[in-house]
Amino acid sequence: MGPDVSARPLNPPDAARPSSPRELLDAILVAVVLALFVRTFLVQAFVVPTPSMEKTVLAGDHVVVNKFLFGPSAVGRLDRLLPRRPVRRGDLIVFKFPEDPRRDFVKRAVALAGDAVEIRSKQVFVNGSLEPGTGAFHSEARVWPDDPELPEALRRRDQVPLLVVPPETYFALGDNRDNSYDSRFWGPVPAANLKGRPLFVYWSYPSGEAERRSGALGAIAGFFSGTRWSRTLLPVH
Repeated sequence: MGPDVSARPLNPPDAARPSSPRELLDAILVAVVLALFVRTFLVQAFVVPTPSMEKTVLAGDHVVVNKFLFGPSAVGRLDRLLPRRPVRRGDLIVFKFPEDPRRDFVKRAVALAGDAVEIRSKQVFVNGSLEPGTGAFHSEARVWPDDPELPEALRRRDQVPLLVVPPETYFALGDNRDNSYDSRFWGPVPAANLKGRPLFVYWSYPSGEAERRSGALGAIAGFFSGTRWSRTLLPVH
C-alpha cells in the first residue's frame, strides 16, 4: 500500500508564506529611503516651464538632472564611485533661483569665478574673447543701446558693462538670449545654489496642452498627439 499523502503537512517549513504587515512596512521604508537617496544625491526629474533655453531645451521638456557631478563630497564611500568635476564654461546648470530659492532655473554658465564678462550689442566677451555662443540664438535683430533713459530690462538685455565674476559664483545666460531672465538682470549664480546638470529629455509635452483637452478621452488622445516623440531620450548639452 502506498504512502498516505493526506498525512503530509499542508505547509512545509520551506513553503512561501504571506508577508506580515511588519515586513511590508520594512519594504516600503527601504524603498522610500532609496528613492530619497537617489533624489537627493544622484538624479532628479525636472520640468522646464519657460522658453528661455530654446532651442536647446523647450518649454514642456521633462529632463533628468545629474545631481552628483557638481555636488559636494557628501555621500561617504560612494564618493569614489561617482565622477565629479567643477563647472566648465558652456555647461548647462540647474540651480535654485537666487531671488526665490523655491524656484529652479536652468541656464548656461558662460563665465566662471574670476572671469571678466562684458556684453556689447548682444555679443558676449569673456576675458576679452568672444564667447563661443554654444546653443545661443537671437529672436530679435534689434539692438538696444545702453541708454539710461531706457528701462533696465531693455538696456541690460543687449549691453552689460565689464564686470568680474565674484568668487564661488557663475555668470549664467539663457540660450534664448532675447527672452531670458538671467545673470544680466539679477547677477551671478552662487555655487551653493547649484543642483546639477541636465542629462537628457525623458518626455516632452507642450506647456498648456493638457489644459486644452477636455475629458478623459481627450486627455489620452492629447498625450499621443501632443507628445514630442522626437525629443524622447534626447541628450541636452
